[in-house]
Amino acid sequence: MTNPAHPGRMLFLNIPVADLERSKAFFAKLGFGFNPKFTDETAACMLVGEHAFVMLLSREKFAEFAKLPTADPTTHTLGLYCFSVSSRDEVDAVSAAALAAGGSEADGPEDYGFMYSRSFFDLDGHGWQVMWMDPTAAEQGPAEFAASTQGADTPA
Repeated sequence: MTNPAHPGRMLFLNIPVADLERSKAFFAKLGFGFNPKFTDETAACMLVGEHAFVMLLSREKFAEFAKLPTADPTTHTLGLYCFSVSSRDEVDAVSAAALAAGGSEADGPEDYGFMYSRSFFDLDGHGWQVMWMDPTAAEQGPAEFAASTQGADTPA
């Protein structure tokens, strides 16, 4: 990376949801937990990574923070939310759990060799992608990783 990460920096992504309890139940079925210290009847702090969180906010609570009108995620793309998992099999398992919990498939599997992903829409229509990336590719970058593996299957 050209700029070092900022120690102690955390990421909070805020998204509006129509029914907070229903959304919490949906994401719990995908394996996410919630920080009770930052969860109440208007908001739920979903744990995504060590320093990354998604705040599921009731539409009313979200409107308190937003300075512009809130778009409908079923008709407008607000953002594309991607999170990583530890294996290709886990990509499929989380995607299957999302569909079983009432989500809908956005895209079928996308396989780039060094990266594998699937996408779905949650109960509110927000687009999510679950992905796995080869740890070496993540460290080196996709182009360098591809160059290092090119011809690896070719006998010498």
